[in-house]
Amino acid sequence: MNPILRHVFTAILFSLLITFVMIGVTFATFPLDDWSLILEKTIYDVPFFILVFSIPVVAGAIIGMTTGWYWRQRLQSVSRNLDEIAKGQKISAADEPYKELEKIQQRMAQIQEKIRVQTENAQRLATERAKDREKSLQEIVVQERNRLARELHDSVSQQLFAASMMMSAFNESNPPEDASMNKQLRMVEKMIHQSQLEMRALLLHLRPVALKGKSLQEGTKELLAELTQKVPMEIESKLEEFTIDKGVEDQLFRILQESVSNTFRHAKASSLHVILIRRDETIILRIADDGIGFDTENVRTSSYGLQNMRERAFEIGGTFKVVSIPNEGTRMEVKVPALKKEGENLD
Repeated sequence: MNPILRHVFTAILFSLLITFVMIGVTFATFPLDDWSLILEKTIYDVPFFILVFSIPVVAGAIIGMTTGWYWRQRLQSVSRNLDEIAKGQKISAADEPYKELEKIQQRMAQIQEKIRVQTENAQRLATERAKDREKSLQEIVVQERNRLARELHDSVSQQLFAASMMMSAFNESNPPEDASMNKQLRMVEKMIHQSQLEMRALLLHLRPVALKGKSLQEGTKELLAELTQKVPMEIESKLEEFTIDKGVEDQLFRILQESVSNTFRHAKASSLHVILIRRDETIILRIADDGIGFDTENVRTSSYGLQNMRERAFEIGGTFKVVSIPNEGTRMEVKVPALKKEGENLD
């Protein structure tokens, strides 16, 4: 029930209760000889018994509306602050803080500070794990991944490219007269083209995932520049310069790789847009394409890639959101709190 209506209803009931009690006390103290006089008595041409009950109803309604509106404003203030805490935003300071909610606001500030400390600890642990991974990464593993990627690129990838060119030339220069055979050859050409995309996505996964001394912006530029040369897709990017912890950079770069790989393999997109910006105390990574999209409700629980990206975002105290419309494209967005360090100015 609406808070105002609840207060109005409660105030009317209390007013009627008080009225009944006062009437009872009055008649018990000053008993009437003839009760019919009550029905005949009027005040300003209004029957007495109607006036006795209408006054508390009107007064209760006014009091209830006033108190209901009063507390609704305060509850909305609490709800707004809780929503800001849930979104990882700083609680906005009220111009005139409500004294009734002073203790509640203090508790919410304590909760937000606790969440901030936990996020800071999670990011610090992620940074420490990222550094440990780089230190403990054996060189032979890196060399083996690079060797496998080179062999796939020099053998399978080249053969797929040659097969694609030959099939395309055959379909263009000497197509069979049989419509069924022509359709099957077109399907084979599409399958070879899809295999090329799968191979490029596989080579992307085989690349060393660590940034190796580069910043997130430098690694992203290098990755997108390489993809622009290998993939027939329009790639645009907006990368702002800022500094964040190594652990946050590492997880965001892995999310970017996973998302781009999914786009190549499944989206059938012609353009890709990557945005990496910092707004106030939030880092935003947004990746959008104009591909075929998918049903997020059906894919959410079954997609290992989406679940993996979501867990990486949560690990550094961020949020993960995917919006996809079939036949219109997909947009993935990660927001991570950029915790202010001692002596750092965010202006």
